[in-house]
This record gives sequence, C-alpha cells and structure tokens, in this order.
Amino acid sequence: MFKPPTGKSGFTLIELLIVIVIIALLLGILLPNMLGMRERARDSRLKSELRELKLVLEVFHEDNQGYPADDGNGGMVGCESGGADVVCPLGGAFEKAGIVYMPVLPEFFTYDSIAPDGFRVSWELENLSDQDAQRSQSKCGLTPDPADPTYYECAM
Repeated sequence: MFKPPTGKSGFTLIELLIVIVIIALLLGILLPNMLGMRERARDSRLKSELRELKLVLEVFHEDNQGYPADDGNGGMVGCESGGADVVCPLGGAFEKAGIVYMPVLPEFFTYDSIAPDGFRVSWELENLSDQDAQRSQSKCGLTPDPADPTYYECAM
C-alpha cells in the first residue's frame, strides 16, 4: 500500500526567491529588445519605400530627361493633372502622361530637388540608434550627424 511521505511538501522560500530572480533577469534582458521591435519594423519599411521611390525616380528621369521639381515645402511636383504638373499626393499615385510610375507613394517623405540634376528624399527614423541614418547622410553629401535620425536616398 502507498504511504504518503511524512512532513510538509511544497517549495521553500529560497526556491521561490530563486525562481523570481531568474524570471526578473530574463525580463530585464528581453523586454528592452521587444520594446524597440515596432519602431525598427516601421523604420525598415520606410527605408524600403524610400529605396523603391529612388528607383522609380530614376525611371522617371530616363523618360523625362530630368527629375521632378520640388515645391519648396518638401513636396514633389511630378504628377500631372489636366495637363499641368502638380504636387504628388503622399500615399497617392505617382503618374505623369498616362504612365504610372508608382501606384502608391510612401505616406511620409520629404523631396528636395538638387540642381543641376539630382534629388534627395528623406524622413526621420524612429529608432534613434539606427546607423543607417548616418551612412545615408554621408552617401548623399551631408555631414553625418549622430543626433539626426533622418534617413536619405538620393541621386546627384
């Protein structure tokens, strides 16, 4: 016959404290990495969209022998409406003379035309420690600034 053990069964206070300390250490290591995941994902999407826009602008350049002008406020004057060039709407289509260069532009970017024949598209990254911002600043002829999270794509 089965005879139950004598004495009390269960965890001691020391065992419980050790488990709590281990869980706290794991949370301390994992939580900071998890918190920045959304920002890094949004930044990755933004960089991809700006790279795609750069390629589209290269095609536009080939078709039109130049890049679109800017409106002085970060808008791109490259879309056509009623025969006149107008500012392309963010999140809208980039289209001229019946050619759709990009069905949906990024929702966030700033466009600057650079004389004689170049451009810069940019936007601020959410992850302030992303080194791609400084690399892109250098690549686009700007002095890299560690305090500036602006990411650039350009042609000059």
